[in-house]
Amino acid sequence: MKSEKPWLGLVLLLAVPAGLAAAPPASGNEIVIVFKDGRQQTFSMADIERIEFKTPTSNSAVIRGNSFLGKWKVGDGNGSTFFITLDRDGGATKSIGASHGTWTVVDNEARISWDDGWHDAIRKVGTKYEKRAFESGKSFTDTPSNVTEAKKAETQPI
Repeated sequence: MKSEKPWLGLVLLLAVPAGLAAAPPASGNEIVIVFKDGRQQTFSMADIERIEFKTPTSNSAVIRGNSFLGKWKVGDGNGSTFFITLDRDGGATKSIGASHGTWTVVDNEARISWDDGWHDAIRKVGTKYEKRAFESGKSFTDTPSNVTEAKKAETQPI
């Protein structure tokens, strides 16, 4: 069950222990969610396949991605290079194509979505970084349109 409310993870982390202390489940195989307004909802663990938390798209993800902040020199897939800059506020710019985008950290990689529909991922592979480019209509789990080297050209202070 995927939540469209990113704060639900925090509520679960804070409210479940309090709810369990206030009214522990009878069988011990249940989870109790206590909402801010005092409502409680109990679920049998046997009915739950998994609990998913929405990936944060706020500054908290960017703060965890401090190693990605700054200016990157990357390949364009045709033998040339350009620059991608990842800002602290989650904004991104590049020196070619659609120059504006947004970024966040997912699975230890910087994922950038550009205004023209393309998206890039910068990830560490061994001791180096690479940039994977995905054309409009592809997802980050599809085969990339191109993979090139990525080098930090300029860092930003944490």
